[in-house]
Amino acid sequence: MKSIRPIQKVIDAFESLPGIGPKSAARLAYYLLLVPQERLEKFGEGLVRLKKDTKRCKICFNIGEDDLCPVCKDKRRDKKVVCVVETPLDLLAFERADGYNGVYHVLGGAINPLAGVGPEELRIGELVDRVKKGGVNELILATNPTMEGEATAMYITHKIKEAKVGDVKITRIGRGLPTGADVEYADGQTLTRALEGRREV
Repeated sequence: MKSIRPIQKVIDAFESLPGIGPKSAARLAYYLLLVPQERLEKFGEGLVRLKKDTKRCKICFNIGEDDLCPVCKDKRRDKKVVCVVETPLDLLAFERADGYNGVYHVLGGAINPLAGVGPEELRIGELVDRVKKGGVNELILATNPTMEGEATAMYITHKIKEAKVGDVKITRIGRGLPTGADVEYADGQTLTRALEGRREV
């Protein structure tokens, strides 16, 4: 059966998203046909405004509505402790765990030569500059426990030590996370254990 063009366009759009296959994309597209037009328009408007209404935080590169994200704005946070994560989703996972009171630095991924991602594509230089400015006592390297995450953590450690920025403690999150798992999908208790079990590198 030849597919209906407007539906196929929506299926193709969903299928282009990570983790959504052809069946899930078709299911979502046909589900949207059942949604009242008003809700559909709100959904569409939200998508259109998504990038227009959000900004990258100028300190940690998290997503927010202003130049500073809610975490960096919060005066109660301990600015001396910086947790280094790969993505804003990893940051959200730590925030859900509710056991961390420091601030963050979002790298924008992990070093992955096979995918063409080198250190220059990440915000490692900005992290080193941030530490050089002073006021950071501890860096918690919370990259994923994958080969890429481990390589990124080792590279950051090398760059910070090379910069000779004084007495900055560098720790790695503990093994509350199984090797090969993503921070984004971990539950709160696991992340809290990982933070508590961090070690110096």
